[in-house]
Amino acid sequence: MTIVPKTMAAVQLTGHGDLDKLVYRTDVAVPQPAAGEVLIKVSACGMNNTDVWVRQGAYGTEDDPAAVSTWRRQKNTLTFPRIQGTDAVGHIVAVGDGVEEARIGERVMVDFSIYNRDDDSLADIDYMGHGRDGGYAEFMTLPAENAHVIATDLSDIELATFCCAYLTGERMLERARLAAGECVFVTGASGGVGSAIIQLARARGAIPIALTAPGKEQALIDIGAEAVVTRGGDLVADVHEASLGRPIDVVADLVGGSIFNDLLKILKPEGRYTTAGAIAGPVVQLDLRTMYLKQLELHGSSQGSRADFRRLVSYIEAKKIRPLVAATYPLSEFHRAQRDFMAKNFVGKLVVRPDPRNTAS
Repeated sequence: MTIVPKTMAAVQLTGHGDLDKLVYRTDVAVPQPAAGEVLIKVSACGMNNTDVWVRQGAYGTEDDPAAVSTWRRQKNTLTFPRIQGTDAVGHIVAVGDGVEEARIGERVMVDFSIYNRDDDSLADIDYMGHGRDGGYAEFMTLPAENAHVIATDLSDIELATFCCAYLTGERMLERARLAAGECVFVTGASGGVGSAIIQLARARGAIPIALTAPGKEQALIDIGAEAVVTRGGDLVADVHEASLGRPIDVVADLVGGSIFNDLLKILKPEGRYTTAGAIAGPVVQLDLRTMYLKQLELHGSSQGSRADFRRLVSYIEAKKIRPLVAATYPLSEFHRAQRDFMAKNFVGKLVVRPDPRNTAS
């Protein structure tokens, strides 16, 4: 049985700003599971763009796109200090009232979503690492129903690459109704969500074509891209060539910025555009004539539903998708990990692990 200490190491976000707002501490109180909750000892936690954007307050408001604002524009739930980290994997070491003690010892993958509703609507969605503390720590609490045992031989580090990126990608494809035999163009394809979408598209029997920086082409082919387009050329012509003239049914966009209108040009009539990010710029120019004359659908997407998570678990268990671990870091070197993350010189996911304890635990 794991001996649970009174204090733990954790990285706390102390406010919006630069990396100095992320403070590594070793004297943070270990949380206690409330009724219906479990306490897990975290073994690994994947890193995501949302961690950076929330730290920077980069979400803007509907009235001012440049305003410092967090992920939930309505009914903000972020308070400081906050322990971020969505993609946690670990073992249950304690349970709250109403949870069977037999669950102690289970290895679990965390569904990080705070649903706030009983149905699959995401209108009031929140997440662990924002509305409550997450996995950049030695221990975290969560509702027992969000702690999922998965039938897999993947390591904890590998399992920590999936949740946020793949759940986000699956929701994007579900909203766009991507079907077998259809062609999807994926921007930001070397990142966590983009590389996930390539695999998730293949799991659906669809054909992914990727957009990325030069030098990453083969890595994306290896994970399932049918063809790769590199940034900097004539995007519309390059995609037409890469697809061998095949119509583009869906654009799954994580980039935005100056290529937005070209992405709508790429789509076939009655095509579907879906986005969950804007790493090249959130404010874009839209020619409404392109949208309405081509009968296009535009979908905004964020996180995923319980049903999306169940499909993700089924893909993992069936080995239809595989982990892409780019690098691992000790929790105490979190600043280095996030600097490397922001540099984007990798394919897949970065994973953080708690430092080994000097005493038995």
